Amino acid sequence: MIEGHAIEGLQALVGPSENERRARGTLYTPSEILRQPATWQTTYKICGERRPDLVRFLSTAGIGGAHSSRPTVFLVGAGTSDYVGQALTYLLRRLWGCEVWAVPSTDLLTNVEDLVFPDRPYLWVSFSRSGDSSEGWAVLEAAIARYPKVRHLLITCNSKGRMAAVFEKAPERAFVLALDDTANDRGLAMTSSYTNMVVAGHCLAHAFSPDEYKDTFSVLHAAGESFLGHAQEVAAAIAQEDVSRACFVGSGVLRAVAQESALKLLELTAGKIQTLSESTLGLRHGPMSALDGNTLFVGFLSRDLRRRKYEADLIEEVHRKQLGKIRVVVTPDTADRLEPLTDHVLGLNAPGLDDQYRAPVDVILAQLLGLFCSLRLGLMPDCPSPNGAITRVVSHVNIYS
Repeated sequence: MIEGHAIEGLQALVGPSENERRARGTLYTPSEILRQPATWQTTYKICGERRPDLVRFLSTAGIGGAHSSRPTVFLVGAGTSDYVGQALTYLLRRLWGCEVWAVPSTDLLTNVEDLVFPDRPYLWVSFSRSGDSSEGWAVLEAAIARYPKVRHLLITCNSKGRMAAVFEKAPERAFVLALDDTANDRGLAMTSSYTNMVVAGHCLAHAFSPDEYKDTFSVLHAAGESFLGHAQEVAAAIAQEDVSRACFVGSGVLRAVAQESALKLLELTAGKIQTLSESTLGLRHGPMSALDGNTLFVGFLSRDLRRRKYEADLIEEVHRKQLGKIRVVVTPDTADRLEPLTDHVLGLNAPGLDDQYRAPVDVILAQLLGLFCSLRLGLMPDCPSPNGAITRVVSHVNIYS
């Protein structure tokens, strides 16, 4: 219940007047979650229009060239923007045939000399919703000045941010891919900004093979529209339960989904629900001890049959040990074997969609859980940190040279 009223679905939350939604703290977040599949289409179109320029820039950076001349690729961001990179690492590595690492901008700011060899070529792909993060623009500004062999590509939801302005100092080494303003979330927690930057990352990975992504994107878009309906029913039901912890697990790229899911629920509930994320096999090595009688357990199941066996074994163990209060699995198809062991099974209804492309859809469950739990706890989802512990843009950070 929320202050005596049942939790509504997304459509009901976006229906009241602007003043009512502003007062309740739901002016932005519900609609930003709801409109995601539509905004993905806009991002896909923008990436298609910019593809010729993008291909020229990537070719200049060494992508697609001889193996000996290909750069090391860093995917750079902080918080959710870092998790965008985590969700794209394996795909870019596979399609570009070079070393690709997700490196937080916060690590680059403090330890860049431990991470970069000055005499080697790099391509840094930076992700930022606002483009105004203190760490983000400081890292780019220092890199442009100190590391001439680093080329930079910025994917941002704000073409007028400070990070984009930094690139004006070295246009021959920098490229800005600005998404539509509809992807620039106004709520505190990044929802559509995250999924749109991941979709842009898919397009980036397929810059030299756009036809290969065309059908995949169609399946992804359809899965997003379908999953929104089913997931909001499950999320609304779970939000009415008294859970104080949540654990998200996945293998490979789905671990990145688990990381972003844990952050989303933590942010939107102001830490009132404590969260953790782990790999499927890593959970047993200590973190499983956190699963108590008030824990929500969410497992993201892989399409890969070998990984799926490890995931099924973990779910059976969690059930056998009676760990957690509510158990949920998100699966690309069916999970008949696991249905008796779980409370909810959510199918993506996405035939043939590889794990590498699933993040924009899978993460919707945690976005909805965060929204509905935030409301149940009496918080305002658009600004759920009543003590100001976190803000929409981390901008007030002292920068030291």
